[in-house]
Amino acid sequence: MMETRDCACGPTTVRDDAARWFVRLQEPPVSIAEQQRFDAWLDEHPQHREEFQLLQGLWSAADRLPAARLQALTQAPPARRARRPLLRYALAASVLAAALGLGLFSGLNHPAGYRAEFATAAGERKHVALPDGSVIDLNSRSRLQVRYEADRRLIELSGGEALFSVEHDTSRPFVVDTGNGRVTVTGTRFDVRRDVNQTRVAVEQGTVKVQGRDAAEHEFISLTAGLGTHVDAQGRVAAAYAVNPAELTAWRSGKLVFNNASLGAVAAEVSRYRDKPLTVANPSVANLRLTSVFKSDDTDALLKALPNILPVAVRTLADGSQEIISK
Repeated sequence: MMETRDCACGPTTVRDDAARWFVRLQEPPVSIAEQQRFDAWLDEHPQHREEFQLLQGLWSAADRLPAARLQALTQAPPARRARRPLLRYALAASVLAAALGLGLFSGLNHPAGYRAEFATAAGERKHVALPDGSVIDLNSRSRLQVRYEADRRLIELSGGEALFSVEHDTSRPFVVDTGNGRVTVTGTRFDVRRDVNQTRVAVEQGTVKVQGRDAAEHEFISLTAGLGTHVDAQGRVAAAYAVNPAELTAWRSGKLVFNNASLGAVAAEVSRYRDKPLTVANPSVANLRLTSVFKSDDTDALLKALPNILPVAVRTLADGSQEIISK
């Protein structure tokens, strides 16, 4: 229950007071005495500061609303709003009042906790929509745990690969932990793949911060669109390098894209989509290079095509797995 108190202007709530202070502070100048009264009000009760910070977050969110939606909420002409600063201050009150009417405060004030776990089998892909509007696409043989808290959105990628399309929220960073490192964003689109010996990160849109397992807060690699990095088993982060995000995330459309890839890397990738692993007989076979595109749901076709592309053959072992050997 919201606390109430009486003032000279009659009964009011803490939220009403916070809204009045917020609108007043949008319109300078603010006298020293008035600033001191505001600071004293903030310090009277933890809830005062909480409500005011809530309004600041809501006002930032209002700046990102489509113009048509904002106009509908406030009935303020967008052209005049841009030209007349005083109208912006009135708009603040309108947006806050509209938010109260729409019940937006309940979700912003107490971000709901959320926990879930998702996994995919060999050859399976999964599309997951999260409560905040973020989306995760899981590749084959992947597993992750989701935990939303008041101050962060945590994803623990136990294994496999996922493409994250993150809804922007500066108050709750989105963190992907892979054991040997972590990726932190507030809103962007990026791919993370966790293998046994390393984690690979590739950014399609926005900016991400990549840190090793034991890195200090200031120790990180910043990646923007078209850049990637990897974190080794010891938690060391490589310098940023150029990547092709469309190629790396072609699995979302059921494609395996190999661009001058070693046959050893091809075998490891194909194994993720098969019940039995695909191996290579020796280093000389593993070092052969392949450039081609195949369907991830028909890896048998790839195995049939290989002897026509490279000097190799494919044999089936006693346990049902298959091995690439020299022809």
